[in-house]
Amino acid sequence: MTPLDALIDGLARRGVRRIFGIPGGETSLDVIAAAAARDIAFVLARHETAATVMALATAEVTGVPGVVLTTRGPGLANAVNGVACAALERAPLCVVSDGFSDAHRGFVTHQFFDQRALLAPLTKGYSRLDGDDVVAEVETLLDRAAAAPAGVVHFDLAGEATHRLVAGSSRAASETPAEPDAGAVDRVRARLAGARRPLVLCGLESASEPAAAAAVRELVRTLGCPALVTYKAKGVVADDDPAYVGLFTGGSLEAPCVGEADLIVLVGLDPVELIPQPWRYGAPVVDLAAAARPLHYLEPAVTLLGPVAESVAALGEGARASGWTAAAIADHRGRMRDRLGWTGKGSISPLDIVAIAQEEAGPRARCTVDAGAHMFAATALWRAAAPRDLLISNGLSTMGFALPAAIAAALAEPDRPVVAFTGDGGLAMCLGELATAAQANARVVVVVFNDASLSLIDIKQQQRQMARDGVALGRADYAAAAQALGVRGFHAADAGSYREALGDALAGAGPALIDVAVAPDGYLAQMLALRG
Repeated sequence: MTPLDALIDGLARRGVRRIFGIPGGETSLDVIAAAAARDIAFVLARHETAATVMALATAEVTGVPGVVLTTRGPGLANAVNGVACAALERAPLCVVSDGFSDAHRGFVTHQFFDQRALLAPLTKGYSRLDGDDVVAEVETLLDRAAAAPAGVVHFDLAGEATHRLVAGSSRAASETPAEPDAGAVDRVRARLAGARRPLVLCGLESASEPAAAAAVRELVRTLGCPALVTYKAKGVVADDDPAYVGLFTGGSLEAPCVGEADLIVLVGLDPVELIPQPWRYGAPVVDLAAAARPLHYLEPAVTLLGPVAESVAALGEGARASGWTAAAIADHRGRMRDRLGWTGKGSISPLDIVAIAQEEAGPRARCTVDAGAHMFAATALWRAAAPRDLLISNGLSTMGFALPAAIAAALAEPDRPVVAFTGDGGLAMCLGELATAAQANARVVVVVFNDASLSLIDIKQQQRQMARDGVALGRADYAAAAQALGVRGFHAADAGSYREALGDALAGAGPALIDVAVAPDGYLAQMLALRG
């Protein structure tokens, strides 16, 4: 076999079915051909950052590694934002780039830089597949990408090393996850037994596998306690579960509920998920995590490391009902929702845009959310029944996420409609991916909150009482742009026209876009309520 055979074979065994990217004229063409021979499709994106977002969204939805393919030099450089996103979202991602051969390294300067060094701060491993046991190299890096905290590995392939013949019999063994420490389990159980008002905060690791979410739901049901989730953990405890209170961001909106707890149970909550504010709670904290990582903001009373599903299930054994009442939990849930109410003007509010979209799209619809002020409404109001019903960039919070993530989700599960909520600024960063959606015939409805500004930055500017400068985008016609790129485009200015446009968009085949005129004057109040 060749090193390229070893790589494609390793990806196929892990369940990879698509590679996203933009090829160059070097080894990337061989990768596409070799992948096709193993029934791994190549999806041509319009920008490498968007391709990388598609790959990481595929990893989140399917649980298998995402794969992005780039040419060397500018192609890999273009992918850096997406690679940073995958690293901070803790998504298993394989970057496969055209590399420079040993012969080239001595004299080539055109497009040349140290590609390994460029990605080194963001990656967990690197290989040129030029060693004596390339199968072991492939398997080791794929294991490393999936190991907690999941992240990015980089295969940098040059022609001469990729096509040599190598032995194909060796294979590195996957590491066996450690079992939860029995002593730590007992200490957490003792804390739970002594708590009258425990509270569960779910983070991204609790959404990484169905078993973890199921164990969390069972524990919360047994304790009869409130549960809050981060953006990445939406659906771990379903929005219609009586225990569900709302989102936990580290801000002020959730403080009244969390402040009543006498024990806070973190389940797979990664520090990267929280906004940069000091920890404001005095109750002891127990931290359940798949692997050790610095919390920075607090010192847990007990840390329990190991597979999250097994750890949570172990805590449920012998647990008893807490002192919380259903009425108290419901009161906190209602209060959080009310504080995010819309006080702005305009014919349709962001809250209406999200609620109507879910009504029209149906219970199986998934949504993706871009960075921007519209995310306040989208993350709070989209009702998630299971993990990954809502996809968002939280660790990096990058703009330009929602559309490519929606394309990947639609390709992974074609029978599920996907609604991409994006601001006009975020869409402008990846507008060309509408052509990707059209070419792939992806079942995506893009909803553009068109307020002609960078609203999240605008309201921060307002909060600091600064002159409005550098945030106005101007009003663009995104429905017309969509039509030019092969996507059905609609306009909406009020609830009636929006609902009608949604019906038409969802009824048709392939992607569609709805350009919704929004007045942004209520966003500041929402941000103050959410973050303080």
